[in-house]
Amino acid sequence: MKSFSYVAQDARGRQQKGVMNAETEQEFLEKAKERGLYVKDYKESDSSNTKSIYKFNTKELTFNCRQLSAMLTSGLTLVKAIDILTKEQENEKGKAIWQDIYENVQKGESFSSALEMHAGSFPEFLISMVGAGESSGSLDVIMTRMADHYNKEGKLKNTVKSAMMYPMILLILCIVIVIFLFAFIMPTFIAMYEDPDDMPALTKFVAGISDVIINRWYVIIAVVVVMFFGIQYALKVPHLRVKVDRLLIKGPGFGPLMTKIYTGRFARTLSSLYSSGIPMVECLERASAVLGNSYIDEKFLEVVDEVKQGETLSNAITRSEIFENMFCSILYVGEESGALDSILEKTSDYYEEESDAAVQRLVSMVEPLLLIFMAVIIGLVVCGIYPALYGSFDSIENE
Repeated sequence: MKSFSYVAQDARGRQQKGVMNAETEQEFLEKAKERGLYVKDYKESDSSNTKSIYKFNTKELTFNCRQLSAMLTSGLTLVKAIDILTKEQENEKGKAIWQDIYENVQKGESFSSALEMHAGSFPEFLISMVGAGESSGSLDVIMTRMADHYNKEGKLKNTVKSAMMYPMILLILCIVIVIFLFAFIMPTFIAMYEDPDDMPALTKFVAGISDVIINRWYVIIAVVVVMFFGIQYALKVPHLRVKVDRLLIKGPGFGPLMTKIYTGRFARTLSSLYSSGIPMVECLERASAVLGNSYIDEKFLEVVDEVKQGETLSNAITRSEIFENMFCSILYVGEESGALDSILEKTSDYYEEESDAAVQRLVSMVEPLLLIFMAVIIGLVVCGIYPALYGSFDSIENE
């Protein structure tokens, strides 16, 4: 999907500026013509590099879906509901996007098509669900489900943020203490040695670290910056990203906890998609994409192929070895009983509670590691300065 910035004139002769998403230049011009716009000038750029695209966050998506659900349920037409929702937007960029959607729907475009024109602003999952709701005539129900979905997703994100607050403060404290010890405390005791060759090996090592922090701090900054951008680049390399993502769910200790989090998100998404009447193959493709794990995406290519060939969903997912055996058994029961959608919904509630607990356990694993790190650094410094301190006391006694 590409983004086209344009300057155009409408039927009344008024000049308009905006951004429109389209696959090709021809499609962009056709969309502009359908809206009654005479394009005077436009510029094409890759949408992933376009800074003008505004992405709605989880809180905004929850609010918009909840408002649309309430208005559609009360009997308002879709056009009127979008018009009211546009006026309720607090962000100017978001308001401009909804205004464009309102104008397109008013001209006869489907709601899903209008959203798809702003694919960079809305998740593909939401666009797919809206399309399914329009096809089945249950858009109000779909918007309620989407509001619940993004509300729970937002709660999970907030849980992670609040849970990580203490470890982050502890990490910053560790860094400050290390810098203070090596930059201010160590030089005082190192100065007690008249001959550097008299220093014990450990003291020389600690003195070397202190010297680097004081006199070559720019080297440390350069190394950190290179590592930061190096890791970012490595994660963009497909085969390296797959290995990292595989480690997330297969790693010792944190792997099972991450699996619970992924299982909860997958169950909720699959439940929403399947109960909306979307074909199972498309449900699997979109549900796995929502997880944002390239290793799972790779595995689900095999799952989708097996389902296309007539294999049951539970057997295909069991062979992928991604999710817990209990979840696979639940899928099997749902398929056998013909109530897969309701069982998925109940299962997603259970695994979302498990996800919250998994996040807390992950954080509880980080805290002692940071404390151990701080204790090792302080112990290292103490062991390094002890010979100098002991030597100074010995010389005082001799005097």
